[in-house]
Amino acid sequence: MNEEINNILNNINGYPLDNDQRKIVLSQDKYLLVSAGAGSGKTLTILGKIRYLIEIKHLKEEQIICISFTNEATNNLKESIKKNFNYNINCYTFHKLSLEILKKEKYTITETNTLRYIINEFFENIIYFNKDNIKKALKFLKIKYSIFNYKKKYKTLKANELNQLKNLIEKFINLYKSNDYKNKDFLFFLKEAKKKRNYKKNSSFLILTFYIYYIYEKELSSKKEIDFNDMIKYATNYIKKENYNNKIKYIIIDEFQDTSHLRFNLIKSIIEKTNANLLVVGDDFQSIYRFTGCDLNIFLNFKKMFNNANILKIENTYRNSQELIDIAGSFVMKNKNQLKKDLKSNKHENYPINIIYYSEITTTFIKLIEKIYQETKKPILILGRNNFDINEILKNKYFILEKEKLIYRKNYNIKMTYLTVHRSKGLEEENVILINLKNDKSGFPNKIEDDEVLKYVSCKEDNYPFSEERRLFYVAITRTKNKNYLLVPKNNESIFIKELKATYKEKIKVLKL
Repeated sequence: MNEEINNILNNINGYPLDNDQRKIVLSQDKYLLVSAGAGSGKTLTILGKIRYLIEIKHLKEEQIICISFTNEATNNLKESIKKNFNYNINCYTFHKLSLEILKKEKYTITETNTLRYIINEFFENIIYFNKDNIKKALKFLKIKYSIFNYKKKYKTLKANELNQLKNLIEKFINLYKSNDYKNKDFLFFLKEAKKKRNYKKNSSFLILTFYIYYIYEKELSSKKEIDFNDMIKYATNYIKKENYNNKIKYIIIDEFQDTSHLRFNLIKSIIEKTNANLLVVGDDFQSIYRFTGCDLNIFLNFKKMFNNANILKIENTYRNSQELIDIAGSFVMKNKNQLKKDLKSNKHENYPINIIYYSEITTTFIKLIEKIYQETKKPILILGRNNFDINEILKNKYFILEKEKLIYRKNYNIKMTYLTVHRSKGLEEENVILINLKNDKSGFPNKIEDDEVLKYVSCKEDNYPFSEERRLFYVAITRTKNKNYLLVPKNNESIFIKELKATYKEKIKVLKL
């Protein structure tokens, strides 16, 4: 038996597991949370656990399920398991798992744009059937009107003014559903709104939104359709009410820091019916999807969710240098609400962060990519805070963007990819360039605040300044295997850049090109 276990621990995908990873593979905890640093070999650990469960604990393939948050992640994990061990393990997104549970119910999934269609239809047609609806829209937008001109005022609204309201309603309804609120909660929100100084504005929004939500739900019901949030909720209710005799013995969830209450309730209902073990893996440092309904508190309070739960850590990183993770870890852990990790690496890079100031970004950008290519001949990952950040560089005739590939017309050999930091999560590259590091509302950190009405349906955020933006910056600077190059405008540098220079000046170099 010991020899079999050693064979597993010493060869997962051609690599031996480190001590942290071995503890997780061999753990007998019924409920285990693994807090893993960036580039620490989470997938390798999951593969090792699956092999251990099948070869040592003699679980059958169909008794294990793996869950992640995107189709790409689940497909990659399934293929990796198949390629390395020839096991057919069921790997799901939460929505695919919900569909599997509901397959006997034969629900029809609505189009992804149904809610937006209902919102547009409301503001273009339905709103005129009730004069109070027009007034509520104008009140929210803080547009003055009289009983004689409110229709005229509404008809002269600019598209961007109305889109602001439409976008907010869509976001509110999605968060409302993803956090599993009930109709009675709208009454509670209205009571709470009365205590605020913007009562008229907020109550107008809430009443208008509930009306649209009601129309949306009625539309789904009349067509016997469900949306993505309903899918998870209905699957949870099905498990609770029906004779759910699934053979699941072990549930493994990756990227657990991105869990919402709706998703968590689904997993808990499965465990209550099957008595399955649970292994969740994630990194609270990389929790960056609060705006979609994810609640980091589920990760941070895991021990309160399950009796006798345990927490283990993977603290060795195989991507970043020790110098970089010293900076990145210290930077994100300034927020005391984050779990403490002592991140370690055998790689070293004297100056893992290089700051380059510019007066005109394109000229400096060209010099930088030519320098990196000349020195390394390796691909470059360019990261922005927003999709439109790259536009400043694209204004120059030397660059074109084809999907995610940035093409430099003077040298087609320089391979470059442009992504937002959100989309880069889970990826890595030899060298990384960060842009939009300006002190601006849409800079990095982004200072655009959500409308206060979203607080009713959003998970509670800690009070640390720019807490999610800080985690997003951590994700950005840990994508590199070697160096980060931070392009910063002269005389308008981001507050994060000022902090880096003040705190980590010995590990940061200011480059002049």
